[in-house]
Amino acid sequence: MSANQLVLLACLAVAVVLLLGLVNMMRGGSANLSQKLMRLRVLLQFVAIIVIMGVVWWRAA
Repeated sequence: MSANQLVLLACLAVAVVLLLGLVNMMRGGSANLSQKLMRLRVLLQFVAIIVIMGVVWWRAA
C-alpha cells in the first residue's frame, strides 16, 4: 500500500464516521451511539494526523 493510499484511507475513515454520527443525530437516534461515533472520530483523526505526519517525515528523509 502506497503512502498516498494510506493517507486517503485514514481521511476516508474519519469522513465516514463523521457522516454516520451526523446522520444518527439528524434522525434523532441514540445519543449514546452519537457519542461513541464522535469519540471514534476523534481517535481516527488522531491516527490520520499521525499517518500524515509519518508520510511527510518519510518523504523528507
